[in-house]
Amino acid sequence: MIQLRLKDADARTLVEVARALVAAVEIPVIVNDRADVALAAGAAGVHVGPQDLPAAALRPWVPPGFIIGASVGTEDELACARDADYVGIGPVFATDTKRDAGSSIGVDGFAALRSKLPQPAVAIGGITAKNAGAVMAAGADGVAVIRAVFSAAAPGQAAQLLRSAIGT
Repeated sequence: MIQLRLKDADARTLVEVARALVAAVEIPVIVNDRADVALAAGAAGVHVGPQDLPAAALRPWVPPGFIIGASVGTEDELACARDADYVGIGPVFATDTKRDAGSSIGVDGFAALRSKLPQPAVAIGGITAKNAGAVMAAGADGVAVIRAVFSAAAPGQAAQLLRSAIGT
């Protein structure tokens, strides 16, 4: 999956970018925070955080098969993930990619939250090829990355290193 996250874009721009991305790739596109934009753009789904409408509130209004992901970083946020198709747990490690990510929870914190959630779980926050194996061993079904690929001198090679680290 690819998650489109443009926090400062207006709705029109976000729909245009989402539509272009949906048309350009053959994998599911998920829009961050904005179910309305995801639906308007024909995206596969939405990813919501603790400050957004929870997955349970969105579920009755979206079509069958529409993917809803939810972020979880503390035990207090577990309820936000109810009815989500997958969860993003973190930040596992320190990250400056997302300014409001909160404090890192570490691999043990990831494992503790993971054990309380039935959905597939993706580790997020400061994930690199060097630490991806540890979160996979702690129960992650996958990892979400930005900087590990996009700030690399050779993004394709960086992506391959990550795939090797998580065993795919």
